[in-house]
Amino acid sequence: MTTATLASVGSTNPLAIEGGTPVSKTPVPFMSTGLIQADIDQALAVLKSGMLRAAKKCEELEQRFAAMTGAKHMMTCANGTCALQLAYEPLFQPGDEVLVPAWSYIATVSMIVARGCVPVFVDANPETFQIDMADAARKVTPKTRGIAATHLYGCPVDIDAVQALAAKHGLKVVYDAAQSHLATWKGQGIGKFGDAVTYSFYATKNLGTGEGGSISCNDDALARTIKLLRSHGETDKYLHEYVGYNYRMNDITGAIGCSKLDRLEAQTRQRQANAARYDAILARIPGLIAPKTTPGGESVFHLYVAKLDLSKFRCTRDEFCKALGAEGVPTAVHYPRSLPKQPALSKWDRKDCPIADRLSTQVFALPMHHDLTDEHFRVLEEALAKVASRYRA
Repeated sequence: MTTATLASVGSTNPLAIEGGTPVSKTPVPFMSTGLIQADIDQALAVLKSGMLRAAKKCEELEQRFAAMTGAKHMMTCANGTCALQLAYEPLFQPGDEVLVPAWSYIATVSMIVARGCVPVFVDANPETFQIDMADAARKVTPKTRGIAATHLYGCPVDIDAVQALAAKHGLKVVYDAAQSHLATWKGQGIGKFGDAVTYSFYATKNLGTGEGGSISCNDDALARTIKLLRSHGETDKYLHEYVGYNYRMNDITGAIGCSKLDRLEAQTRQRQANAARYDAILARIPGLIAPKTTPGGESVFHLYVAKLDLSKFRCTRDEFCKALGAEGVPTAVHYPRSLPKQPALSKWDRKDCPIADRLSTQVFALPMHHDLTDEHFRVLEEALAKVASRYRA
């Protein structure tokens, strides 16, 4: 879950609205992805060592991140999509029906399809944007074998409801936590739940190493299988128990991850504080709706995704975002269409998912990262209020 449509990263139009002037000549940075010297030093040490393959730094990252997420086992890999494939392969068989979110990044579902499984699309909760477990329960059939649930935007899904449905029907559960490093459920790390949890370390993620990913689980046998699949199914030199893949991480990436882990908890707290400031701003502007966190969950706000009440404005979401861009506030759309509407997934039964389709016209992400300043928030609030006033119905 890595990409989005940038609706506005500044604009060549000097005016956001008729008769107006830009709130800021310098756009608020949408994200903060730079390395500090400590990250560079750790990577440089690996380069000087000559041990570039997956080795001690990947092992350190696995051990430390597992402890921080509440998981017993953590296996690094090449990226978050590989993580999903490595999690799905031991748990699902070709032909299995798997409940999947209609509102997520495509990798959550595309790797289900790559496994030869049948995706069954489940609608979204209109307030939290997470998979709607009531709709999931309605879509279970005798062929259903699993649930792939995304902890979207940094917010946990209703884990209790997922686990209850899985227990009732004997389903396997994989949580896609590509955007949810250090999120918690009822005070516990999300790594404690489900059969497997996958993460992405793409450059823009809360824990971003450039590329990379990981899979966690709490079952010894499953961990062993995933480790073998990750590296050609090899149990000894040139002895292969499975037909596997070459999905290993490398120690340069692992070193950057270890260095960034030192700051992840503090940066997460800053993201949460920034989200609270956004909540207060949006509460003062009618028609702008702040995201809700699943009761029982603690979001880490990889993205701050607001929703536009289109009945309150004389514009589309895209027009609203374009105007914000001209005021120095970049936005992004995660996502411009629901997964059942993706051409690549058109051959599967498109279950009715009206909420997901509606979200594709309403939501937009505002700048969210640990480096937002008081001045940034001044610009953000002025721009949001100004554009909202201009387009008020």
